Amino acid sequence: MRIFNLGKDYSVVCNSEGTNYGFRHLATLHKAGYSIAKTKKCYYNRTWERFEFESVLNKIIEDNFAGQERAEFLEVIRQLN
Repeated sequence: MRIFNLGKDYSVVCNSEGTNYGFRHLATLHKAGYSIAKTKKCYYNRTWERFEFESVLNKIIEDNFAGQERAEFLEVIRQLN
């Protein structure tokens, strides 16, 4: 499990699980400590991310935010490298 803080109110908790065909990354978006959204990315072979959970973090941000807020949070993720 790894927690990514996106700002004052938002954080994302990420986990990895094995599956019969590979693995998946799960992400839960929290606002002020409350779970507000979930997403997952499934992988059937090795993935090439700059850091673990990069793809699932981008997906949860793109699915749940728009405009300036989305841009700010995506920039936070880009700086995690």
